[in-house]
Amino acid sequence: MSVRTRDSLGSRAAIAGIGATDFSKDSGRSELTLAVEAVHAALDDAGLVPADVDGMVTFTMDTSPEITVAQAAGMGELSFFSRVHYGGGAACATVQQAALAVATGVAEVVVCYRAFNERSGRRFGSGVQQREPSAEGAALGWQLPFGLLTPASWVAMIAQRYLHTYGLTPDAFGHVAVTDRRHAATNPAAYFYGKPITLDDHAASRWIAEPLRLLDCCQETDGGQAIVVTSTERARDLRRPPAVIEAAAQGAGRNQEAMTSFYRDGLTGLPEMGVVARQLWRTSGLAPGDIDVGILYDHFTPFVLMQLEEFGFCGKGEAADFVAADALPLNTHGGQLGEAYLHGMNGIAEAVRQLRGTSVNQIPGAARTLVTAGTGVPTSGLILGTDG
Repeated sequence: MSVRTRDSLGSRAAIAGIGATDFSKDSGRSELTLAVEAVHAALDDAGLVPADVDGMVTFTMDTSPEITVAQAAGMGELSFFSRVHYGGGAACATVQQAALAVATGVAEVVVCYRAFNERSGRRFGSGVQQREPSAEGAALGWQLPFGLLTPASWVAMIAQRYLHTYGLTPDAFGHVAVTDRRHAATNPAAYFYGKPITLDDHAASRWIAEPLRLLDCCQETDGGQAIVVTSTERARDLRRPPAVIEAAAQGAGRNQEAMTSFYRDGLTGLPEMGVVARQLWRTSGLAPGDIDVGILYDHFTPFVLMQLEEFGFCGKGEAADFVAADALPLNTHGGQLGEAYLHGMNGIAEAVRQLRGTSVNQIPGAARTLVTAGTGVPTSGLILGTDG
């Protein structure tokens, strides 16, 4: 896809199956086991078997290679396998790459997956502990000596500028946390099931890196999620109604870094998500008013507000009021703040459930969902719709 022209991928592929493990803080099993469990669940959901799969897509920073998962899951020959970089920014791009493979005939059934013991094993929230020499590491070298060691501290820099520019206080971020936890409270799969919070709870939570409080930061989770992608035509004959991929996009902004893009002209937005937004609207022919549900990547609450503004749902600095007014159903599974932190893959599954009409927090008549991947890094997004 060019950043200037509409592409021809839209509606040629669909999500036919979704599957996940339980979400926990200590899975008690290997990441490979989690991956295989999620893959088997997604294939069963689609009414397919491992032998039907000929493509696999996952993230970098993953301990379960495509060929190993294929072997352990009982798959046969693969004609397509791929990985996407930049942590949570890869989530929707895995589906995009699967759709590209299907649309071009490189593969017929592609499984996208993410599985990790992110709580009991490697904790991404602990920040930089050791790193091999790389260009990306060199960029971090300008931040680490000054104490910017963790994702929360990197986001806090941008969040502080956002508040200053628009004359807001940290309470503005609380609406996102309350919304996510309200939905998680009615989702039995969510870690915070039965545990809603109030704005007062948000304001009383301890500082992590000002202006971010504990309840502005997503949790850490053990678990796995898989997504099955095939052609829209084939998906129509499978077990579940297809979630048609109406548009898919990746985006990196000018002067992009991974979480530390502090040398841009401004620090009050997410240019990488702006690239994604323009591509999705251009390709789908849709506008913000056409979206029924937003599943926005919520590793930190301020970046949810900035995403809403980049997509044009509201003006700059207006997103806190937009969320407070429930102007768009957001993160109806509870998001990563409330359900689980699976690098955004569980958000894609929730978007599919909304289109099927099977979400625990179902939005009546939901026909189009917007899904975004990790922000502050090169990122990706999807618009999914019902068939017909």
